[in-house]
Amino acid sequence: MIRKTSLQYHSETENITPGGVSSPVRAFDPYPIYMGSGAGCLIKDIDGNEYVDLCMAYGPLILGHAHPSIISAVTEQLKKGSVFGTPSVPETDLIKTITEKVPCAEMVRLVNSGTEAVMHSVRLARGYTGRNGIVKMKGGFHGSCDSMLSDRTQSSSKNGITEYTAYDTYAIEYNSVGQMESVLEGGNIAAVIMEPVMGNAGVILPEKDYLKKVRKMTEKEETLLIFDEVITGFRLSEGGAQEKYGIIPDICTMGKIMGGGLPAGAFAGRKDIMMHLSPTGPVVQTGTFSGNPVTAAAGLAALTEMTEKRYEDLDKSTEELVSSLSDSMNDRNITGTVNRAGSMFQMFFGVKAVKNGTEAQRCDRDMYTNLFRRMLDAGVYMPPAALEVNFTSTEHHKEDNQKISEEFDNVLRCMK
Repeated sequence: MIRKTSLQYHSETENITPGGVSSPVRAFDPYPIYMGSGAGCLIKDIDGNEYVDLCMAYGPLILGHAHPSIISAVTEQLKKGSVFGTPSVPETDLIKTITEKVPCAEMVRLVNSGTEAVMHSVRLARGYTGRNGIVKMKGGFHGSCDSMLSDRTQSSSKNGITEYTAYDTYAIEYNSVGQMESVLEGGNIAAVIMEPVMGNAGVILPEKDYLKKVRKMTEKEETLLIFDEVITGFRLSEGGAQEKYGIIPDICTMGKIMGGGLPAGAFAGRKDIMMHLSPTGPVVQTGTFSGNPVTAAAGLAALTEMTEKRYEDLDKSTEELVSSLSDSMNDRNITGTVNRAGSMFQMFFGVKAVKNGTEAQRCDRDMYTNLFRRMLDAGVYMPPAALEVNFTSTEHHKEDNQKISEEFDNVLRCMK
């Protein structure tokens, strides 16, 4: 594929923003591709090359690109105004919908990103409990706020995170009941924050009864349980992973899908906890664009479109696609595994199983990079990094998944 225009743009952009990108996950050698348009599950770059999209903007686009319902909702709201600095009807309607769908959401606060949702949730947990400690999972990612980017073993003057910020953050292995028991002893832990299904170390599923045991341990120690559902929220079911697995956290964070493709975030939880937020409580949270009516209108349209039947159909079609990819790996004698949760999946090369962040780090990243480049040239856009997630949408139809499967098999045959 010829991508001269992308190269020209990147040559200019890398001189005016670090790496030529607004987020590091978009960067890859020799240069990232600039997209010009998208429709359904297809995207087209500024040179006119078309791709079946498996990155899907890293998860928000469960209805695909440029869905008519979202375009209509955004257009109608823009005619009325883009931001008011006051409460609005779309904001209230979105909050109501979230409380109806998400099990833990007795009250909701809208923000602008998943990072904001996590940052405020952690502050709220500390304010509510009067404790300092926060437990996270090794390999998990909860946005780019300081306290979630490192732990007491990983502070550095070079990464800009002080030892004082990192001191109260503890990192343990996902799926390890023993490590969870050990870290909760002592009573200084305000909250455990975790993705119920890890989505930033590839896709890693909870082992049987793991989430149930975590819930029981946190309740015993009067520690809050925060589910980071920025990825899994409205992705695995209408009520997210907490509904799918039947485990109700004290607080959850959301983003991506709930914005309908626009910047969005939210955190929700028990009323007695949420009432500690300003203006009713002492924990500060503010934001000029929080509850933005355009974003709220787009998010409401997306959540309304995603019925239980659409989730069932999407889960089934993704299962069939992943089964095909796994069969190709087996047929080509490629060591690896494909982990799937609903309409999100990732392949890990060079390992037979992945159940935590440390095991994910052992996968063959070079092989994945090779796969990414070859699939790109074959017209399939996957996330560039080995520990990101592939997503499907309601607009990935049988012929699109067939193309993905065929190109995947062809690439494995050439790579072997």
